[in-house]
Amino acid sequence: MTLDNWRKSSYSGEGDGNSCVEISNSPTHIAVRDSKAPARATLTFPTGAFSAFLDELKSTHSTVTDFARFRG
Repeated sequence: MTLDNWRKSSYSGEGDGNSCVEISNSPTHIAVRDSKAPARATLTFPTGAFSAFLDELKSTHSTVTDFARFRG
């Protein structure tokens, strides 16, 4: 599995926008990493599990600020 097409949200801008998560996908997996430390750990999910992960985040962390606190 090669994940080399990392991208971050189009909503990311200067300043705090540079501190976000990036995603990369293959036909079977989606990976998430911290844009500030891309060489560190990466979370990798089977495609269906990623959707469930996002749904859970949305239900418990309703704002961007909540999500930023969640990821540290």
